[in-house]
Amino acid sequence: MGHGKIMDWKLKQQYNRILENETGYVKKVWGEYNTVCLAYPNQYHVGMANLGFQTVYQLFNAQPSFLCERAFLSVSGNDARFVSGAAGIFSLENQKPIAEFDILAFSVSFENDYPNILRIMDAAGIPLTAGDRSEKYPLVIGGGVSLTLNPEPLADFFDVFILGEAEDVLPEFCRSYEEARLVGRGRNNFLINLQRRVNNIYVPGLYEPTYSAESRIQSIKPRDKNLPAKVKITRPENINAFRTQEVVSAPGIEMGDMFLMEVNRGCARGCRFCAASFVYRPVRFRSLEEIIASVRSGLKRKNKIGLVGTAVSDHPDLKKICRYILEGEAQVGLGSLRIDRIDEGMVELIKANGIETVALAPEAGSQKMRDVLRKGITEEDILRAAELFAGNDIQNLRLYFMIGLPKEEENDIDAIIGLTKKIQHHVRVTFAGKKKFRRVTLSVNQFIPKPSTPFQWCALEDVGLAAKKIRKIKNAFRNDKQVKVIHDVPKWNYIQALLSLGDRRVGEILLAVNRLEGNWARALKEVNINPDFYVYREKKYDEFLPWDIIDLGVSKKALISEHRKAMQEI
Repeated sequence: MGHGKIMDWKLKQQYNRILENETGYVKKVWGEYNTVCLAYPNQYHVGMANLGFQTVYQLFNAQPSFLCERAFLSVSGNDARFVSGAAGIFSLENQKPIAEFDILAFSVSFENDYPNILRIMDAAGIPLTAGDRSEKYPLVIGGGVSLTLNPEPLADFFDVFILGEAEDVLPEFCRSYEEARLVGRGRNNFLINLQRRVNNIYVPGLYEPTYSAESRIQSIKPRDKNLPAKVKITRPENINAFRTQEVVSAPGIEMGDMFLMEVNRGCARGCRFCAASFVYRPVRFRSLEEIIASVRSGLKRKNKIGLVGTAVSDHPDLKKICRYILEGEAQVGLGSLRIDRIDEGMVELIKANGIETVALAPEAGSQKMRDVLRKGITEEDILRAAELFAGNDIQNLRLYFMIGLPKEEENDIDAIIGLTKKIQHHVRVTFAGKKKFRRVTLSVNQFIPKPSTPFQWCALEDVGLAAKKIRKIKNAFRNDKQVKVIHDVPKWNYIQALLSLGDRRVGEILLAVNRLEGNWARALKEVNINPDFYVYREKKYDEFLPWDIIDLGVSKKALISEHRKAMQEI
């Protein structure tokens, strides 16, 4: 294993084909630079559609003394050959084995990708745990939203986490790294120094968890009293100081027909289940001028602009932005729209765009449950939006619902079915049968409690029960040609919850999953850790939670008060 890997010619051809089709990648010559391999722990076509991944690629390459190349779990849909470990893992730009880089950086957005991080290191011949890696191996660093929420399940595998938003902290990390190299400071000294001086940095090896007899965490404390007791997350105040937009364009990736650009960060709504509104607060909108400048550069590459953000429909200039894009004879791509932001003007813009499917997120069927979530919308809002869409011949409606919410009852599931039928009926009656939706898609997903939200103390609902609720909704529309129900697989929700809510000991389960080549059922049996303890247990307010080591600037008091309010809504 390790450095001696030779790349086989078929893979080389594939890599070269990918690069030929891309615009905007950076290829620097090896020699003088600090080298970074930026890995996305999933397929190429998924990773390249991730704006966070693209941003970090651009940030690293913008540092004069750094070179950054990309690597993926695999570059094609067919990773069978990769799994055998025969192929090794190589960077895309210069096709170097990833173990030869100074730094291996993982950009991580989804908990279910955690096992792939271990697969990639394993295939590259890099020891999995930080404690087993000597300085001849790359420094392994990680960032991204799921790690910012709770890095603990991966703590044993990473040398350092760079948490929160990267724009300010990544250049600072690079300066410290460069300085440590020039003075010949060893890895350990570099990490201690970094932890002491820079916000958003978490070196898990410098912190020690202690557990109570019932297995709960009592504390996570620095091993050295000169280190900060908590990892403080700071954010760029002014997001107009930089642009977050597609850097490398590639055909055939997810949303590959769109030039992606970020219009905002954070969300002022504060829905109680939503991590983004708590992690990325305060809400920040990019200025119209900056967005137009981004649109201009995007239109040179593609004729569809995808607007990305946690609160796109709350942008004060959204209509102006859309009009500008339409006047450039291009199309706008919008994610899900806030139901209470939909008016005639918005619908006309959607229509002018040729968009045939719109997505709305009522999240729950009953007003009671929407109030528990603090969704801030009523049934009237939902029916009015549906009426506006149908009246303007927008043919397909997609509705997002969650099941398995705290304090949910059987009649709340009936309410999802009822609301869907009400929407159909309302449109039929309003337009005297002349207009209707061709297709209403219900996307029904199980609620998964997330760290740093008012629901962080909740347990996941039993996945068997969740599956039953989904079946009930599917059966209700079995004979309705107009309605299609799609959903995720409940057993994966269990694993996602385990990785969202777990502590360091969950790392042992990940090691077993890696050893058993992805067989979770066996891994959970073999490891002497009870996963239900993390997934199905309600937590206490005074309990130290695994992610309490991270200070996102959201007070626990405020979260407790929101959690109490939610429980009182019922």
